[in-house]
Amino acid sequence: MGPKDLPNLLAGSAEVVPAEELEHKLSLGRPLRVKLGLDPTAPVVTLGWAVVLHKLRQFQDAGHTAVLIVGDFTAQVGDPSGKTETRPRLSEEEVRGYSERLLDQFWKILDPERTEVRYNAEWLGPMGMEAILRLTASTTVARMLERDDFAKRYAQGKPISIMEFLYPLLQGMDSVAVEADVELGGRDQTFNLLVGRDLQRAYGQEPQVALTTPLLIGTDGVQKMSQSLGNYIGITDPPDDMFGKLVRVPDELIPTYRLLALDFFRDPTEAERVDKGLGDGSLDAWSEKRRLACEVVDLYHGDGSGAAAEEGFDRVHREHELPDLIPDVVIPPELIVEGNVYLPKLMNVLGLADSNSHARRLIEQGGVRLDGKPMSGEALELPVVELRDRVLQVGRRGFVRLG
Repeated sequence: MGPKDLPNLLAGSAEVVPAEELEHKLSLGRPLRVKLGLDPTAPVVTLGWAVVLHKLRQFQDAGHTAVLIVGDFTAQVGDPSGKTETRPRLSEEEVRGYSERLLDQFWKILDPERTEVRYNAEWLGPMGMEAILRLTASTTVARMLERDDFAKRYAQGKPISIMEFLYPLLQGMDSVAVEADVELGGRDQTFNLLVGRDLQRAYGQEPQVALTTPLLIGTDGVQKMSQSLGNYIGITDPPDDMFGKLVRVPDELIPTYRLLALDFFRDPTEAERVDKGLGDGSLDAWSEKRRLACEVVDLYHGDGSGAAAEEGFDRVHREHELPDLIPDVVIPPELIVEGNVYLPKLMNVLGLADSNSHARRLIEQGGVRLDGKPMSGEALELPVVELRDRVLQVGRRGFVRLG
């Protein structure tokens, strides 16, 4: 425990503010209190979320105290970071349900015996008006409008609620409550982490160091990984699904996925080697993507599960003669009704059938497959989550990958 750990703790990070203070804190000769706050607003820990969780595990392994803040209060407010409009509020019941599911997934990465779990409703819930007024007096509207997302919305005349202004202050109060030495977060959390530093000063504490990690691009190769966008890979996805999603990641993202999903907490030089090899042509992208997929599956499902998933992937493609290049299509939002999609209408809209009735006949005749498995005439309406990232095959030549 000390400055000698600095290179490992910096591996895979995006920014450290202020950089020199982290080394100073590491030289104090005591375990640092390293905070990570996560709002339970979705049911799955994605590979994107896992980046910062693995960073927290690195601090654990270096002998520091991991303080995991479950934002059961702030989740009901809604983090505005990176949002272009006000997001809907979640109910207390929704947040509680997500919290229970997520904690089980966190322990696939963190050591529960060395993790201090806190719920921020403990200190935010009882705050009275006097405490809230003191909190709001610690910053200014001008300071809040320094945030890119707020500034853009203000310039475009889009509404920004006072509640959204409160969010960074509430997150900052988490740092005051647990007396954080370091706070971790994704790169989009930089502003919130720095507000935490300001509040700690205002409340007579030594300010924390803000350490951010890069945002992992989703499987679409364009936007950050997000459950709401459907471009995510969950750490509890079945091995076959996880492998299939990873091998469909765009080739240019292979080095990024190697670094953020695997190598920064194992061996950062491996990601550098792969990046160089793909650049000079000495490594084959398809082979490296398959190796990446195998290793990620092994990480979350145990040794050997990646090889088994790879074998299953090859078997499906061979036995059902799936082409290597399958067009990706997005399920039209207007076809999603209460989370379900009527398959015959989807086939009609995508041009895989002449009409809804034609699509139903094809399904009943066994001419429609999902990931190589024949569809039943009884399964005409399916949850959208069961369709995304899967191959829909109609006849011998109609293939699309649904997104």
